[in-house]
Amino acid sequence: MRLLLVEDEAEMAAWLMRAFKQTGYVCDHAPDAASAESLLAVGEYDAVVLDLRLPDKHGLSILAEMRNAGNRTPVLVLTAQGSLQDRIKGLNTGADDFLTKPFAVEELEARLEALVRRSRGSAAQPALQCGSLVRAHGSKAFTLDGELLSLTPRESAALSVLLTRAGTPVEKAQLSHKVFPTASNAGPDAIELVLHRLRRKLAGADVRIVTVRGLGYMLESVKHGHGDA
Repeated sequence: MRLLLVEDEAEMAAWLMRAFKQTGYVCDHAPDAASAESLLAVGEYDAVVLDLRLPDKHGLSILAEMRNAGNRTPVLVLTAQGSLQDRIKGLNTGADDFLTKPFAVEELEARLEALVRRSRGSAAQPALQCGSLVRAHGSKAFTLDGELLSLTPRESAALSVLLTRAGTPVEKAQLSHKVFPTASNAGPDAIELVLHRLRRKLAGADVRIVTVRGLGYMLESVKHGHGDA
């Protein structure tokens, strides 16, 4: 997913950029309206995360200009102004969703995923697949060789990340971030147990989870070998 983050608070922007990178998003940052307008003029984004209080222009002015120019990119507004009146004004201007500060980055990412999913249309999104392992778009259920795979929520979360990036190593820290909540007391090796259980459930199938030394973990098709999953 390619995002544009329009946020003038340096600390907030740095935190969000780190979080988006860990999730695997590609994100450009605009600290003011002028930068945002320049980036929007030359780039295409799956979604825009827009702060309202910018140093050179109000965020809703950027939004209004986008919509007037026919730009339908989903826009999620970040704001400390959580009043009903502000929300109504934003929605009437063309905002797709609101999130009031402070917020959890997990909720922000979930809302962005939902916005992009709706904008693309579920029918246009193919199923994720590696070998005989399949997860239908919009579903949390996996099938292996046509049979439903019984997974715990954490196993499902880990397999989702690996399947999305099949054939590419996923860093241990990135995988742990998606499987365990930020506030979890899980130790640094807790992800190893989740992967051990997943490997047992995939045993004998045409897909496997391999450890790529120094790079992380990768889901691959046994038939095709490394890099062809």
